[in-house]
Amino acid sequence: MKLTKYEHACFTLEKDNQVIVVDPGAFATDFIAPEHVVAIIVTHDHFDHFDPELVASIINENPDAIIYAPATVTAKIETFQAVSITEDTTENVGPFTMRFLAGKHSLLHPSIPVTDNLSVLINDLLFYPGDSFTVPPFSVDTLALPASAPWLKVGEAMDYLAEVRPRFAFPTHDAILSAEGKEVTDDHINWMAKECGVDYHRIESTEEI
Repeated sequence: MKLTKYEHACFTLEKDNQVIVVDPGAFATDFIAPEHVVAIIVTHDHFDHFDPELVASIINENPDAIIYAPATVTAKIETFQAVSITEDTTENVGPFTMRFLAGKHSLLHPSIPVTDNLSVLINDLLFYPGDSFTVPPFSVDTLALPASAPWLKVGEAMDYLAEVRPRFAFPTHDAILSAEGKEVTDDHINWMAKECGVDYHRIESTEEI
């Protein structure tokens, strides 16, 4: 599959000329809706993962695309095809198999309500936990690793990488970091990756996985 990384938490996967878009949020300022989109995955309802205008732009180009998201997201979608994921389940669309794990967003502060969150394994290859440190009950080849957020510290990301132990990991969810902040975060995570035998590096545009 061809993996294309956009700003913050957004990325796409392409196989057989068909595309999945994951978490098209407001911080994905470099994202332009592609053609041949068969599915949109939204892990939760926060604006940096779900921008209704950006989703609409994708659907305008791909009217048959299906949105997979928690009910907290699909409740806000009235005119597009949407599937509410409320429990662990597997969905198939085009050349993609999506194994969803339903859960909760990581706690930011006890005073802030915790929203629903999806983790997803795509084609038994790439695992993305959304805004959580959900440990999957299966081995992972490629991990989209949350690297920076108000709800995490870099040590937690390092521990999560060590627990999941994928073959390859790349950072995501880091638009709030400066260029220097990304370097510092990558240095810490890469130290743990080397300890665990994980190939960790930043994806600047597109890679094959």
